[in-house]
Amino acid sequence: MYFEMFVASIVVGIMTGWLAGIVMKGGGYGLHWDLNFGLGGSVVGSLIFQTLGAPEAGWAGTGIAAFVGATLLVTLQRKIWPAQVAHA
Repeated sequence: MYFEMFVASIVVGIMTGWLAGIVMKGGGYGLHWDLNFGLGGSVVGSLIFQTLGAPEAGWAGTGIAAFVGATLLVTLQRKIWPAQVAHA
């Protein structure tokens, strides 16, 4: 993974985690963990696409791979490990 691809994965992952936190209100662990899950998912997604032999597509391709990975990880986190919500 080239440095610019890594930076693109980080930027897209943080944005994806933030957007997932906004869209999926009430189901997560807060902004900090949404950003962490988005960041981790974007790096993993980029590595998976690179391992599968996806052609180099520059920032756009890296952005798409990072978005897919981050969205997948945030969604899985929300479905598998839902946050405990206190009912008043």
